[in-house]
Amino acid sequence: MRITLIKPNMGEMLNGNIYIDEGRMEPLQLGVIAGKTPKSHSIKMYDDRMEHIKYDEPTDLVAITVETFTAKRSYEIASEYMKRGVQVILGGMHPTLLPKEAMHYADCIVTGDMEDVWLQILDDKKANNLKTLYKGGVTGEVQAGFITRRDIFNKKGYLPISLLQFSRGCNNSCEFCATSVYSKKQHRCRDIDLVVKEIKTIKRKLLFFVDDNIVANPFKAKELFKALIPLKIKWVSQASLSMTNDPELMELMMKSGCLGNVIGFESINVNNMININKEPNIDSFDQYKKEIKILKKYGMQIWAAFTLGYDLDTKKTIEDTVNFAIKNKFAFAAFNILMPYPSTKLYEKLKAEDRLLYDDKWWLHDYYRFNHASFVPKKITADELTDCCFAARKKFNSFSSIILRAFDFKTNMRTPYKFITYLIYNPLFRKEVYKKQSMKLGVKEEN
Repeated sequence: MRITLIKPNMGEMLNGNIYIDEGRMEPLQLGVIAGKTPKSHSIKMYDDRMEHIKYDEPTDLVAITVETFTAKRSYEIASEYMKRGVQVILGGMHPTLLPKEAMHYADCIVTGDMEDVWLQILDDKKANNLKTLYKGGVTGEVQAGFITRRDIFNKKGYLPISLLQFSRGCNNSCEFCATSVYSKKQHRCRDIDLVVKEIKTIKRKLLFFVDDNIVANPFKAKELFKALIPLKIKWVSQASLSMTNDPELMELMMKSGCLGNVIGFESINVNNMININKEPNIDSFDQYKKEIKILKKYGMQIWAAFTLGYDLDTKKTIEDTVNFAIKNKFAFAAFNILMPYPSTKLYEKLKAEDRLLYDDKWWLHDYYRFNHASFVPKKITADELTDCCFAARKKFNSFSSIILRAFDFKTNMRTPYKFITYLIYNPLFRKEVYKKQSMKLGVKEEN
């Protein structure tokens, strides 16, 4: 069969141009599916973030990976193929969260991990017996028995960093988090020998483990880090602040080539953390002074992820948050508006309180814009939250902030490599702040 895999875009910028993601990374999930596909089938991959999809190109089956922010665009793409009589499969986070909605826009949807049912899907398609719903696993071994196929990423202009996974899921139950809903609060690890085998096939030596929390199982994480040390790679991932409580874990992590991690600081107000049940951030809370000191001791570049718009947030607390990030000279920081993702506890709470905007489905609404508040906050208005978050991004990514934050000899200037990384990526992220703000979801191409 001829199979087409698609990574959707989000939409249009304010000037009406299609958004081109200059900071795009490899769509790992499509490489995983390609790696699971028998060689008897041919594969074509389109990345809607940087190229036009050739809808009239002959194909037998289309599979689209769908996130909530790309749902509208994904449905548009699916419609174009279905008009042409091509069967379409939707998989990923969003169809798992909202299977009934996704079913309206495709011939077939997959909940959970598509790799678990992919071979069955191909057999059913070949037998002209494709089902409308396949349930992939969320509890078994991650990417068992095969490695990612990466030739489909060639000549797509991705950042010079290769993506892979050691684990999936998170065993915490933060009320705003869609990942814990998807994974049913399960954290699963991949066979370490297979991870090492895959790394040896990757030409690049800079890697991004896209795990939801690479240290969620400290014992397994230590085994992984020990196995990585001889490979002489450099890597980044996502990790929780709980890692700072384990000196052995921190030591092995840095010896294995870790440059830094995306860390969910979320808020500098402990009561916000209590309200959303962010357990790793609550213990010994003193605005993370102890944790930051430990991270800098080991030379870890910090990409701090903050979420703004909790019930206790005000204009002042948001301004205090960005000042906190600049003062601590974080290498990078994201200031995300609190988003009520479907099927999360936060979504259900806001819906029950009649605080959701855009007819409850902001991800499909014609008037919703990217990085805008989609609910009514308690202490400020929705527009004020949108404006304050944009101001936070602008201030953190200002040239004066970039220069000030560079001069941290424990992290950003600890080695020439870390300093160069800092200098390359900060201007890129600054540019993306302005490009993506207020972007319209969906494109509505006519072919």
